[in-house]
Amino acid sequence: MRFSKAFIPTTKEAPSDAVLASHIYLTRAGFVAQVASGLYNYLPLGKRVLKKIEAIINDEMERADAQEVELSFVTPAELWQESGRIEKFGKELLRLRDRKENLFVLGPTHEEMMVNLVRNRVTSYKQLPLNLYQIKTKFRDEARPRFGLMRAREFVMKDGYSFHATAEDLDREFDAMEAAYKRILERLGLDFRIVEADSGAIGGSGSKELMVIADSGEDTIAVCDSCEYGANIEAAHRRVISSAPSEPSLANEKVHTPDVRTINDLADFFKIDPHYTLKAVAKRAIYEESDEIVIFYLRGSDELQEVKAVNAVAALELVDVTEEELEAVGLVPGFIGPFGQNDITSVFDSGLKGATAMITGANERDYHMSGADLSALDGVTFADLYEVKEGDGCPHCDGSLTYTKGIEVGHIFKLGTTYSKALKAEFLNDQGRAEPFEMGTYGMGVSRLVAAVIEQHHDEKGCRWTKATAPYQVNIMVSNIKDEAQLELGETLYSRLKESGVEVIIDDRKERFGFKMKDAELIGLPYTIIIGKELKNGKIQIFDRATLEKSDVQVEEAFETVMGLLK
Repeated sequence: MRFSKAFIPTTKEAPSDAVLASHIYLTRAGFVAQVASGLYNYLPLGKRVLKKIEAIINDEMERADAQEVELSFVTPAELWQESGRIEKFGKELLRLRDRKENLFVLGPTHEEMMVNLVRNRVTSYKQLPLNLYQIKTKFRDEARPRFGLMRAREFVMKDGYSFHATAEDLDREFDAMEAAYKRILERLGLDFRIVEADSGAIGGSGSKELMVIADSGEDTIAVCDSCEYGANIEAAHRRVISSAPSEPSLANEKVHTPDVRTINDLADFFKIDPHYTLKAVAKRAIYEESDEIVIFYLRGSDELQEVKAVNAVAALELVDVTEEELEAVGLVPGFIGPFGQNDITSVFDSGLKGATAMITGANERDYHMSGADLSALDGVTFADLYEVKEGDGCPHCDGSLTYTKGIEVGHIFKLGTTYSKALKAEFLNDQGRAEPFEMGTYGMGVSRLVAAVIEQHHDEKGCRWTKATAPYQVNIMVSNIKDEAQLELGETLYSRLKESGVEVIIDDRKERFGFKMKDAELIGLPYTIIIGKELKNGKIQIFDRATLEKSDVQVEEAFETVMGLLK
């Protein structure tokens, strides 16, 4: 390709709402152009990057015996009604009616469509396992689309679905897909972690996310400093605390604690570690057709992880409650405790099992209970509610957990029979009995990966594409095209590199050297061959975009040097 013929509209101006490097540079360098809020066109450079990522995904999926299909973008709404998700997805699910008033949705994901494709077509265990996938445009009507390709309404996604006769075979395929996704990210040249995660609206279990490490990531992940353990903060666990603070010796009695309402004040009042105080967090749990106040109990030294809390009570969401609302149901804000509370739904953190010598609210203003034994409570519901902290012990080894930021670019789930039961998708097992398929689902954000590469590989000058994702590997810059010797050498190298299978572009524009150089830095191709004034001394320069270094090379060695760098 020649710059003089290419459609690469670079600009000095960034979008007014751009805050992420990928949003700024992909727009400025002419990779994408915004159409409307959360909607983007891919220009030639952007499309080349997209296709390169797709090619690597396709290659690894073929290696893993997954088969590519393409499902309709427009999905009959009755499939979503069958699965029960049409309301769960809410306003993010774009609905539309055709001229016959039939209701359809624009698919943000295709579990229902893939199950519908397979049911009644795969009828025997002999036809299993089966792994089908597609790479397709999706639409999710985000309330606040932002960050460019990172959170767009329309996006390109690889979504795959596997069907199995047994849970054991699903486990095998899940591990195979995790390994395949790991190879994809390694080939793309990305620093990443595979982390444990919450299943969210998709459902199922065995959920893992693929996180590209970047300071700009929206997700906080806890990672071990000694092993490969990592988890989204919403699903992270810690090693069981083995060295708890010394247990205080306090009588089991009601104690007057005037104006002592916070954990820190309570610990100071009793001169104990917050580990032995009981924190009560009141929330209103919202369900499809009802709501209720729920009290979550955990140690005072811990914080409530809200996603874990939502899952613990199977709510759609949790919202804060006012002191007036608490008082209306007989609760005393600041002094809530578990003893004597029979009508309010309560959930205890699993770390409180068998806890003794605790300080709890006495359900009476200005009073707490000391020396409480929580094992005396009947019918207690336990769940993991705590949020891990930096310095907590790794659950898999002797290491410690630290926080980092990540960009979610993939998510894999063990769905089990969640969708096959709902949509009555069954096969005959080896005993001739009908059973629902065991299913897995494997998603990867292709367009998000375009942005993730730049979030991890950029500097103040622009993009720095990895070799696997760069739209072209080499840029030949003819500093002065009016100089016949420079132009002739540029054309010669251009032809030789093309003939050798190198993706190369030649900057043959009638522009100043400084203008061309800024474009080269902004666009971020791995190597730029600079043919300039030093040609009269038999030299050219090779600019390495990753290091910003320029190396002098003899003209007769230029081709071999570039080919060596590309290896």
